[in-house]
Amino acid sequence: MVDQAVVYGPCLVRDFLNSSFILYLTGEDNLFQQAARRLKDLENEKIAVTAPYVVTNDEHRFLASEQLRESDLDLGATLLESVGCNTAPALTLAGLATIKYGDDPILVVIPADQTISETLEFTRSMHHAIHQAAQGDIVTLGVPAERPETGYGYIKANASTAPTFDVASFVEKPDSATARRYLEEGGYFWNAGMFVLKASLWLEAIGSFRPDIAEPTRRARINRSTDAAFIRPDKEEFFKILSVSRHYAVMERCPESDFSIKMAPLNTGWNVLLKDDHDNAHLGDVLTANSHNTLIHATSRLVALVGVENLVVIETPDAVLVADKSGSQDVTHIVNMLKQQQREERTLHRKVHRPWGWYDSVDEGERFKVKRIQVNPEASLSLQKHHHRTEHWVVVQGTAEVTNDNKTIQH
Repeated sequence: MVDQAVVYGPCLVRDFLNSSFILYLTGEDNLFQQAARRLKDLENEKIAVTAPYVVTNDEHRFLASEQLRESDLDLGATLLESVGCNTAPALTLAGLATIKYGDDPILVVIPADQTISETLEFTRSMHHAIHQAAQGDIVTLGVPAERPETGYGYIKANASTAPTFDVASFVEKPDSATARRYLEEGGYFWNAGMFVLKASLWLEAIGSFRPDIAEPTRRARINRSTDAAFIRPDKEEFFKILSVSRHYAVMERCPESDFSIKMAPLNTGWNVLLKDDHDNAHLGDVLTANSHNTLIHATSRLVALVGVENLVVIETPDAVLVADKSGSQDVTHIVNMLKQQQREERTLHRKVHRPWGWYDSVDEGERFKVKRIQVNPEASLSLQKHHHRTEHWVVVQGTAEVTNDNKTIQH
């Protein structure tokens, strides 16, 4: 076993955070909170786990900290991107931030958009990965392929050096025939998108393979500004950084290179929602008639389906997504369209978190806006004065202390 390992985890990177802050699939925690708690549970007598480092955009800084507070989890730091640059720069920021005073912690890098049904198996696999990473290897995690899945990337594993495998190659999402062949041949695993490695090793690898990403990210880090736990890289330097995923920038280049890369099998369930007799998986207020093989997630209202097949419907207060199951992986096209059209839905939710609590824009017209506001206990909003609008406040629950000029009133 490892004599001692300090793990900065979870290192939750930007690409997966926007939806996972609010998406509840199992239990009372959302996906982001589940991810943070899974990594905290890795701690034992030989592994010390620090508070998580989160990489996200500026608009989600209070939401991230509030979600951790609600789960009684500490926040290590929030690294705020001024523009989304994918996961290679995000992980580089995390690596630079976690190396302090000569420390070289192990980074546990996980997506915040997954749910794990068998947490003990997850912990066991992660402990193997951490042990291997402490020896100087890059370790990825792979889920044994159970069916010819075309929606996942694959890892081809070489001979076992139990409990880990040498990685022969990373394979892109295959077509149906190729996926069936992978299953028949064996030795292929679904790519879980999780990596474990020393911070210094990541910085060495990104510097070797993609110095055009490493150097501007390093300069942006040097010229950073800090506000409490929020760290803002220099905007001018950050806009120079190329948008590349950690997978394309580094991971797929490691096999047959000077960087040793291993895979730890992850024997955990990924099928989250139970299915009915017609293969429908539903969460929330859902009614169906004569419908088959559907996935429905209703957050704020009733969703009803009649006579449809192979549909994915995700309903939230912000937007509704309807997709054929075969094309669900193409949702990135919609994200790109939102970005091109500069739509605020790409980064902002109707419910907005602030240091004092949150507000939800319930209704809005030409000359009015109605908000529902929650102020956390002992928190307060800033003093305000308006010359061209009138505000009406109704306290619906709890007690509020209101300051108006020199008067303080309890409501």
